[in-house]
Amino acid sequence: MNAIVTVIGKDKVGIIAKVTTKLAALDVNVLDLSQTIMQGNFTMVMLVDLAASKSSFEEVKDALNELGREIELSIKIQRTEIFESMHSI
Repeated sequence: MNAIVTVIGKDKVGIIAKVTTKLAALDVNVLDLSQTIMQGNFTMVMLVDLAASKSSFEEVKDALNELGREIELSIKIQRTEIFESMHSI
């Protein structure tokens, strides 16, 4: 199953490293990544593959939410079907 991960917040050192390290620990593969900094705000969108993960979607979601709280960023994950439906209107 593929999903979209979005990360938004104030730019700081190590954001990509921390998020991708957490995903790797959960056996989630990053398929594509786009990031930019806009007026000091960091934004990143990743396409990830959860097929090899032993964690459920909800467990991955909870782990990313906790990481977001720790590093003071908004980290959200959505199944690609939901993301595509929301953005096709």
